[in-house]
Amino acid sequence: MKWEEARTYYPAQWLLVEAIKAHSEANKRILDEIAVVNVFNNSQEAMQSYGQFHHQCPEHELYVVHTDRKALDITERRWIGIRGIR
Repeated sequence: MKWEEARTYYPAQWLLVEAIKAHSEANKRILDEIAVVNVFNNSQEAMQSYGQFHHQCPEHELYVVHTDRKALDITERRWIGIRGIR
């Protein structure tokens, strides 16, 4: 499903979506195709569901978004962490 379709099907809703097909461009994540995992009335429920789903399936690319957004503007952030010496 495209973002425009999701906005039509789920107006004024919080969505937990999974990126089915995506690419990176100029430090932005472009979601070419998404799957709606769940629909919520408020952001707190959506974020709780995100946490649970991400814990169970960390390899999935998930986002919490609101359908009032005309376009998805997802900035990529590079993880810079401390690695232990082995």
